[in-house]
Amino acid sequence: MEIKELQSTVDHWIKTIGVRYFDEKTNTLILNEEVGEFSRLVARIYGEQSFKTPMTVSQQQEALADELSDIIWVSVCLANQLGINLEDALQKNIDKKTKRDFDRHMNNDKINQSQ
Repeated sequence: MEIKELQSTVDHWIKTIGVRYFDEKTNTLILNEEVGEFSRLVARIYGEQSFKTPMTVSQQQEALADELSDIIWVSVCLANQLGINLEDALQKNIDKKTKRDFDRHMNNDKINQSQ
């Protein structure tokens, strides 16, 4: 699915099943909540914390995918509400990073030590 189609699909779902968008403040808080849920999983899967109830690798991957999808969903909702074309915004962001960081990472001894 292309990003433009994703934005349209989310908008259609919100307007037909979700009734309406939550306001921007609420969606921003929900986005933070979803990022926190994803972070909690990462801390337990890759960090030093452990799960109260163990999860299989398959369950961990499914949970990570679900939480990351929630982050994308709410991000798309906010983009729709704010009139942001994510395809254009992401391309501009890639162009900015490419220009700014053209050789920055290649010349970074901190990240090149592990190679």
